[in-house]
Amino acid sequence: MTNYLIYNPVAGKLQRNPAWIRATLELLRREIGPVEPAPTTGPKMAGALARECASRGAAAIYVAGGDGTINEVINGLAGMETPLGVLPGGTANCLAVELGIGTNLLRAAGRVKDWERRRIALGKCTPERGDARYFVAMAGAGVDAQIVREVNPGLKKKLGKAAYWTAGFAASLRILPEMRAQVGGREAKVSFALVSRVKNYGGDLEIAKTVSLDEPGFEVVMFEGRLALRYLKYLSGVLVNRHRGMSGVHVHRVKELELAPAGREPVYLQLDGELFGELPAKLEIRESALTLLAPAR
Repeated sequence: MTNYLIYNPVAGKLQRNPAWIRATLELLRREIGPVEPAPTTGPKMAGALARECASRGAAAIYVAGGDGTINEVINGLAGMETPLGVLPGGTANCLAVELGIGTNLLRAAGRVKDWERRRIALGKCTPERGDARYFVAMAGAGVDAQIVREVNPGLKKKLGKAAYWTAGFAASLRILPEMRAQVGGREAKVSFALVSRVKNYGGDLEIAKTVSLDEPGFEVVMFEGRLALRYLKYLSGVLVNRHRGMSGVHVHRVKELELAPAGREPVYLQLDGELFGELPAKLEIRESALTLLAPAR
């Protein structure tokens, strides 16, 4: 049986280092045998490509790209048994960091033989308008989705994650739209809601502390306040691991929640680091939805 490597040729690391794909294929073939390259040819193609590879009876599918490309592949494979291996080829590499794979593409490709199968749950986001979509790492509504929406693509290619910090600090004097969150039978009015399946946020910070991909649930961390400048205080709390006890911060462990704008201003939503759309939306867990290949726990 053949393995497949799906990759996005214009993902951050791969675009800057085009020879890495050839080297990655050589390493994978040394580790696991036959591997066919399957490059995406445009945006929103990776999911259909993953389904096509699975329909051919793929032994496993590997994906080298950013979190957005990985999200597309996950949506193509959700509910199927074909195992997926994630190789870090993007900007943040949030899922690869969470799984202990790291951020070095070639080092990861040279170790896949030792990876184990893990059947995990996925998050499912159903907007009021439009189609539902799965996510593996996190959903963010409010201030972080606004930053994802506004970050300059050219700056992102040049600076990587620093482009998001630049966009964030540029918005520090803004008045933020708020949303109403229905979580665990309670309602809160907040300007940022992180619905996380992983501990790390953007590959650098830890905001959700108790969640695990091996457990079917979300850790929801929500922040109050319309003034964006208030997030400098929250950020300082995150950096010293004190945010959970701060005034204006709410933490819940749930399997579903609903988010809706609190006013007329649109509130945006990102899934796995890619802009998805606007609230309202329902987020819930779909158990045993994906088989991941990853280093032993």
